[in-house]
Amino acid sequence: MPTHAKKVFAAQLTGGQQFQDVFLVTKKSLAETKAGKPYLALALMDRTGEVEARVWDNALRFESQAEEGHYVLVQAVAKPFRDQMQLGVTALQQVDAAEIDMADFLPTSPRPLAEMAVELEAVIASIGDQPLRDLLQTLFQGDILARFQRAPAAKRLHHAYIGGLIEHTLSIVGLADKAAGHYPLIDRDMLIAGALVHDLAKIEEFDFSSPAFGYTDRGRLVGHLVLGVELVRKAAALVPAIDPGKVDRLIHIILSHHGRYEYGSPVLPMTPEAILLHHLDDIDAKMNSMAGLQAKMNGDGWQWTEYQRHLERFLYLRASGDATEPDAAGMGLEEAIETGEQTAHPFAAPVRSRKTIDRRQQSLF
Repeated sequence: MPTHAKKVFAAQLTGGQQFQDVFLVTKKSLAETKAGKPYLALALMDRTGEVEARVWDNALRFESQAEEGHYVLVQAVAKPFRDQMQLGVTALQQVDAAEIDMADFLPTSPRPLAEMAVELEAVIASIGDQPLRDLLQTLFQGDILARFQRAPAAKRLHHAYIGGLIEHTLSIVGLADKAAGHYPLIDRDMLIAGALVHDLAKIEEFDFSSPAFGYTDRGRLVGHLVLGVELVRKAAALVPAIDPGKVDRLIHIILSHHGRYEYGSPVLPMTPEAILLHHLDDIDAKMNSMAGLQAKMNGDGWQWTEYQRHLERFLYLRASGDATEPDAAGMGLEEAIETGEQTAHPFAAPVRSRKTIDRRQQSLF
């Protein structure tokens, strides 16, 4: 039974606010000031986002209490620092996971999961190639479908929340559908199918049973590109009518969608659909990542972010100055700021939106 009812969320913090509440430790490092005094640099999160924190005094005393992946009760004051909020922590102690409500720490897509499930079904039904449609229907059912609807699309950089994978996938489908109508050489069915399956194996790559999201052993050892090939091959074996060459072209999209060898792709994109999917995937990941950075900004007007290592640049973004409180369903780490009626893509009903990585992962995929 949870004994720590969470009241203060990361997205609600204001400058000068003093509080005591529970957060999940996602990063920890022990460093020294220029004067040689040790301090703790932490990243703390809940379902609404992540915030940097510093323990300037008694760092050695508190270090053992702040383990990555564990929950801590912190006493802190929030202070603006470089256009983002930072916590000055005066005390902390570890909290047993049994004493917290997990729903307070599992960030969730701002789009309703049931709505996206209906949309996914409509997307698959729109595939005109019957064997290819049968392949997709064979894939997206049962346990695979259930995990696909809950998985994050990434560990940290984009769509890193429950439902992030299906949200990211449907967003790319919307872009792909428009692009296929613009370029006559594109096989629309193949492009949409590639969009649907390119990241499917992230359901096996990530452990998303609890925050913070991590990698499974298979995910680290094999990776979602190869695991995705396995999933498609198994499903294709159950669809005798599908052309083996078509299966190979679909698998090529999976294997090449990172775009470059140094980003983990064993082959470069070599078909129009594979090249286009790679760029659409990159666009959607980067836009979502920037929306998440924008959501963390304070004040109004155009502002510079901190240096983004995965993009190798600073970003110049316009802050909205409109902080919103989390609703009962939770808000994603990358939640968009602007409100208004929007249509994600032609298959969607109108929805109201709410406001040290290795070289292989620098592509945001």
